Amino acid sequence: MPAAPSAQVPATTPPAKRWKVVDRRERRAALWFISPWIVGFLVFTAYPLVYTGYLALTDYDVINDPTFVGTDNFERLLEDPKVALALKNTFVFAVMSVPAQLVVSLGLALLLNWAGHATGFFRTAFFLPKMTPPVAVGILLLLLFNGQSGLINGALGIFGIDGPAWTTDPAWVKPGLVLMSLWTVGGSVIIFLAALRNVPQELYDAARVDGAGWWRQTWSVTVPMISGAIVFVVIVDTIAAMQSFTEAYTAFFGSGNTTYSNDAALFFSIYLFQQAFQFLNMGYASAMAWILFLIILVITAVHFVLSRRWVHYGGTR
Repeated sequence: MPAAPSAQVPATTPPAKRWKVVDRRERRAALWFISPWIVGFLVFTAYPLVYTGYLALTDYDVINDPTFVGTDNFERLLEDPKVALALKNTFVFAVMSVPAQLVVSLGLALLLNWAGHATGFFRTAFFLPKMTPPVAVGILLLLLFNGQSGLINGALGIFGIDGPAWTTDPAWVKPGLVLMSLWTVGGSVIIFLAALRNVPQELYDAARVDGAGWWRQTWSVTVPMISGAIVFVVIVDTIAAMQSFTEAYTAFFGSGNTTYSNDAALFFSIYLFQQAFQFLNMGYASAMAWILFLIILVITAVHFVLSRRWVHYGGTR
């Protein structure tokens, strides 16, 4: 039953008009509550986005005033071999890391869902690595995946396996970065656990009555019912992978590092950073930023379009 109109509205006001006055006041109050976010979005997101679009059409080195050059920066992108290399490395990393993070986080969530009273402890334990600073994760990568004395190769050696040179062999640089990305799947685990807790138990009971085993229940009941969470995690992880920067930069480019296979870890965001802050090619870097934005926009749109075919929301498809 709707709440009564505010007492501040005169009693002689017609009912329809009274409700309009109340609705208008509620909308005004809502706008005041979200005004900090609106201001933050306009100042820190919308304005930089528009200004970057302007800089992408200029030759700007931070020191001198921008000089309009039209589409020269975008034409230069097509001729720069490192842009193609960085895009390739970024796409390969995303294709490898997103499915790996999805499988690991969903598997851990399924285990937590059966943990009973210990769920609270393990939920916190799995999420804590997410709080680790990315720079520390980059340094940890070098310590764990060192080809000569790293803990990973030491553990493989116990089983008689000669571990690869994770940080110096270009073929193993990205797999090592993918494995390190699994360190921070705690956020996805929490999302999946919340989705699993909302799956009606009656569906599992009906599946068991029909003779469905664990795998059949997971594939036919669990996955469809948490498909919305799966799409959300895939989109968020894809965006994060396409913008991957800190861990790879710390491990392979920090402090003038030239020992390791830098080209294999040259992601698009890293090359963008180099152009902007090392070479002071701000106009060129802005063009790169817009290309990355458009690529992520297209990938996200494709995810949404494809998800309509298999995602279930509120029991509908």
